[in-house]
Amino acid sequence: MLHPVAPVDRDDPRLPQSKLEEAIGLAHGIDLVVVHAEVVNLSKIRPSTLLGKGTVERLKAVIAGETPRNRSAESDLPVEVCIVDAPLSPVQQRNLERAWNTKVIDRTGLILEIFGERARTKEGRLQVELAALTYQRSRLVRSWTHLERQRGGFGFLGGPGESQIETDRRLIGDRIARLNKELKEVTRTRQLHRRARQKVPHPVVALVGYTNAGKSTLFNRMTRSEVVARDQLFATLDPTMRGHELPSGRTVILSDTVGFISDLPHELVAAFRATLEEVCEADAIVHVRDISHPDSEAQKEDVDGVLRELGMGGLVDSGNAIEALNKTDLLPPEERTLVVNQARRQNTVAVPLSALTGEGVEELRGLIDVKLAEGHQVMDLEVAYSDGATMAWLYAHGDVLERRDDGESAALKVRLDPVNAERFRRRRDQPLQ
Repeated sequence: MLHPVAPVDRDDPRLPQSKLEEAIGLAHGIDLVVVHAEVVNLSKIRPSTLLGKGTVERLKAVIAGETPRNRSAESDLPVEVCIVDAPLSPVQQRNLERAWNTKVIDRTGLILEIFGERARTKEGRLQVELAALTYQRSRLVRSWTHLERQRGGFGFLGGPGESQIETDRRLIGDRIARLNKELKEVTRTRQLHRRARQKVPHPVVALVGYTNAGKSTLFNRMTRSEVVARDQLFATLDPTMRGHELPSGRTVILSDTVGFISDLPHELVAAFRATLEEVCEADAIVHVRDISHPDSEAQKEDVDGVLRELGMGGLVDSGNAIEALNKTDLLPPEERTLVVNQARRQNTVAVPLSALTGEGVEELRGLIDVKLAEGHQVMDLEVAYSDGATMAWLYAHGDVLERRDDGESAALKVRLDPVNAERFRRRRDQPLQ
């Protein structure tokens, strides 16, 4: 496992060692045993191998077991794959494989392998395969391999039981076209589901954040669900949605989404756009942050960057999202106060909490209530008792703040969101179903 640090990376606020540990965590996530890991400082980027000639030779000896490795517990195991935690061109990848006589994959290949192994829904599998094929199309300088069926993944790692399939650009292009067609159908189905929800609309609240920030744990805490939540990068890949009642009695749909990561491969952002449409359509966003992580601020910038790429820059720049400062139980009290004050100085709506213990979750629910109420309209209405359908519609779609019964009608003060306020105005002219 190698994390190269090029001259252009010297201004990165994240510590190189921290990024290396993240890459090791990705490898452990698909049960790889890391026998050696190091940060490699580059004086310049070599077009042929990325790394300098001396570094390539030194690492060749490490891979062959001729010089000591730094993971002593597993250092005697043979090296079957070398992971370079950086993007590699097809030429660089091929040259390193020839020099080291072993399989080499880059960061994009590793993340795609994880996604290929863990995607469970039909949509998720289609999206990952599309991303993998788009990535692989530029690497047809070698044969394309698949792991045995039971392992999952996309074959970037190689390994026992693999069978080689000779392919060409035309075959991959045909498969990409078919995948795009299937994904369009999946997207159409998702849009139909969204329209069905809008007929009896409930606000959508999306949980977003860096991978392993605790989104699924928070989701389970709030909805009493059992979504897979592990101390593992990319434990959640397929979106999950559940109904949730806020303190005001308003029902919302809470959405747990795939975690973001630094240097997220562009192929995955594009391929998972359909899944992330739930974020784009959300009425409120809760940005879950692991506030105990040393790179928490840099992770925040990474998430903001992906949201901007999805066309949500306005939301990011306006500070209109709620920040859930998670894992405060891992911080000493004085440091907890410091990070919360720092977040609030940035004019951010922030709440410290622990999804694991439940501390601060009720405050978060209250903040979501307040955020959803912003921009709502309060209407004074008089509804006849005989008009039971309108009365029921108002109770189902709005918040009845006051009610005064008088004679044959009721005087109501109702708070409606902009969409439902417009629907009610149209309903008075022509009843809606």
